[in-house]
Amino acid sequence: SCSYQRFVNCYRCFYKLQPQLTRSIYDQFISQLQASIKEEIQEVKNEGNLEGLFSSLDKIVEEAKDREEPAWRPSGIPEQDVRSTVVPFLLKHRSHLRRALREKEEENSKVAESVLMGRDRIAELQQLIQARQQAWQ
Repeated sequence: SCSYQRFVNCYRCFYKLQPQLTRSIYDQFISQLQASIKEEIQEVKNEGNLEGLFSSLDKIVEEAKDREEPAWRPSGIPEQDVRSTVVPFLLKHRSHLRRALREKEEENSKVAESVLMGRDRIAELQQLIQARQQAWQ
Protein backbone atom coordinates (compact mmCIF):
# COMPACT_ATOMS: atom_id res chain seq x y z
CA SER A 1 0.00 0.00 0.00
CA CYS A 2 0.97 3.63 -0.41
CA SER A 3 1.29 4.34 3.32
CA TYR A 4 3.52 1.29 3.77
CA GLN A 5 5.80 2.56 0.99
CA ARG A 6 6.10 5.91 2.75
CA PHE A 7 6.90 4.09 5.98
CA VAL A 8 9.60 2.05 4.18
CA ASN A 9 11.06 5.20 2.65
CA CYS A 10 11.37 6.75 6.10
CA TYR A 11 13.09 3.68 7.54
CA ARG A 12 14.96 2.52 4.40
CA CYS A 13 18.11 1.40 6.23
CA PHE A 14 16.14 -0.73 8.65
CA TYR A 15 14.02 -2.17 5.82
CA LYS A 16 17.11 -3.28 3.90
CA LEU A 17 18.35 -5.21 6.92
CA GLN A 18 15.04 -6.85 7.96
CA PRO A 19 12.02 -6.34 5.65
CA GLN A 20 9.72 -8.79 7.54
CA LEU A 21 10.37 -7.04 10.83
CA THR A 22 9.70 -3.67 9.19
CA ARG A 23 6.34 -4.96 7.95
CA SER A 24 5.52 -6.30 11.40
CA ILE A 25 6.41 -2.96 13.03
CA TYR A 26 4.28 -1.13 10.44
CA ASP A 27 1.30 -3.43 11.08
CA GLN A 28 1.61 -2.96 14.83
CA PHE A 29 1.95 0.80 14.43
CA ILE A 30 -1.15 0.99 12.23
CA SER A 31 -3.25 -1.24 14.51
CA GLN A 32 -2.25 0.77 17.61
CA LEU A 33 -2.93 4.01 15.78
CA GLN A 34 -6.40 2.82 14.72
CA ALA A 35 -7.16 1.60 18.25
CA SER A 36 -6.00 4.91 19.69
CA ILE A 37 -8.17 6.87 17.25
CA LYS A 38 -11.23 4.71 18.01
CA GLU A 39 -10.60 5.11 21.72
CA GLU A 40 -10.28 8.89 21.32
CA ILE A 41 -13.52 9.05 19.33
CA GLN A 42 -15.33 6.98 21.98
CA GLU A 43 -13.97 9.27 24.70
CA VAL A 44 -15.24 12.34 22.85
CA LYS A 45 -18.64 10.66 22.43
CA ASN A 46 -18.81 9.83 26.14
CA GLU A 47 -17.66 13.27 27.31
CA GLY A 48 -20.05 15.16 25.08
CA ASN A 49 -22.94 12.73 25.53
CA LEU A 50 -23.02 12.54 21.75
CA GLU A 51 -25.04 9.33 21.68
CA GLY A 52 -27.90 11.04 23.48
CA LEU A 53 -27.57 14.14 21.34
CA PHE A 54 -27.55 12.10 18.13
CA SER A 55 -30.63 10.14 19.21
CA SER A 56 -32.47 13.38 20.10
CA LEU A 57 -31.40 14.81 16.74
CA ASP A 58 -32.78 11.73 14.99
CA LYS A 59 -36.03 12.18 16.91
CA ILE A 60 -36.27 15.83 15.83
CA VAL A 61 -35.66 14.83 12.22
CA GLU A 62 -38.41 12.19 12.44
CA GLU A 63 -40.87 14.68 13.92
CA ALA A 64 -40.04 17.26 11.26
CA LYS A 65 -40.77 14.93 8.33
CA ASP A 66 -44.47 15.83 8.34
CA ARG A 67 -43.86 19.59 8.51
CA GLU A 68 -44.47 21.57 5.39
CA GLU A 69 -42.67 24.73 6.47
CA PRO A 70 -38.87 24.73 6.48
CA ALA A 71 -36.99 24.60 9.77
CA TRP A 72 -35.44 27.78 11.11
CA ARG A 73 -31.87 28.33 10.02
CA PRO A 74 -29.54 31.11 11.18
CA SER A 75 -28.87 33.78 8.59
CA GLY A 76 -25.39 34.60 9.87
CA ILE A 77 -26.46 38.10 10.96
CA PRO A 78 -27.04 37.97 14.75
CA GLU A 79 -29.33 41.02 14.82
CA GLN A 80 -31.57 39.54 12.15
CA ASP A 81 -31.64 36.13 13.83
CA VAL A 82 -32.58 37.64 17.20
CA ARG A 83 -35.20 39.85 15.56
CA SER A 84 -36.78 36.92 13.73
CA THR A 85 -37.06 35.02 17.01
CA VAL A 86 -37.91 37.79 19.47
CA VAL A 87 -40.30 39.95 17.43
CA PRO A 88 -43.05 37.29 17.08
CA PHE A 89 -42.84 36.62 20.82
CA LEU A 90 -43.04 40.34 21.63
CA LEU A 91 -45.99 40.85 19.25
CA LYS A 92 -47.84 37.98 20.91
CA HIS A 93 -47.02 39.41 24.33
CA ARG A 94 -48.19 42.87 23.23
CA SER A 95 -51.54 41.50 22.03
CA HIS A 96 -51.94 39.67 25.36
CA LEU A 97 -51.19 42.88 27.28
CA ARG A 98 -53.64 44.87 25.11
CA ARG A 99 -56.34 42.30 25.79
CA ALA A 100 -55.62 42.47 29.54
CA LEU A 101 -55.69 46.28 29.39
CA ARG A 102 -59.02 46.25 27.56
CA GLU A 103 -60.49 43.91 30.19
CA LYS A 104 -59.23 46.12 33.03
CA GLU A 105 -60.60 49.25 31.34
CA GLU A 106 -64.03 47.59 30.99
CA GLU A 107 -63.88 46.49 34.62
CA ASN A 108 -62.87 50.02 35.70
CA SER A 109 -65.70 51.61 33.70
CA LYS A 110 -68.19 49.26 35.39
CA VAL A 111 -66.76 50.15 38.80
CA ALA A 112 -66.87 53.89 37.96
CA GLU A 113 -70.49 53.50 36.86
CA SER A 114 -71.42 51.78 40.10
CA VAL A 115 -69.58 54.50 42.09
CA LEU A 116 -71.57 57.20 40.26
CA MET A 117 -74.78 55.29 40.93
CA GLY A 118 -73.76 55.04 44.60
CA ARG A 119 -73.08 58.79 44.76
CA ASP A 120 -76.44 59.52 43.15
CA ARG A 121 -78.14 57.25 45.69
CA ILE A 122 -76.28 58.99 48.53
CA ALA A 123 -77.36 62.41 47.19
CA GLU A 124 -80.99 61.19 47.00
CA LEU A 125 -80.81 59.85 50.56
CA GLN A 126 -79.31 63.14 51.80
CA GLN A 127 -82.14 65.08 50.15
CA LEU A 128 -84.67 62.69 51.65
CA ILE A 129 -83.10 63.09 55.08
CA GLN A 130 -83.12 66.90 54.77
CA ALA A 131 -86.74 66.85 53.61
CA ARG A 132 -87.79 64.66 56.54
CA GLN A 133 -85.74 66.75 58.95
CA GLN A 134 -87.39 69.93 57.73
CA ALA A 135 -90.79 68.31 57.89
CA TRP A 136 -90.12 67.14 61.45
CA GLN A 137 -89.01 70.58 62.58
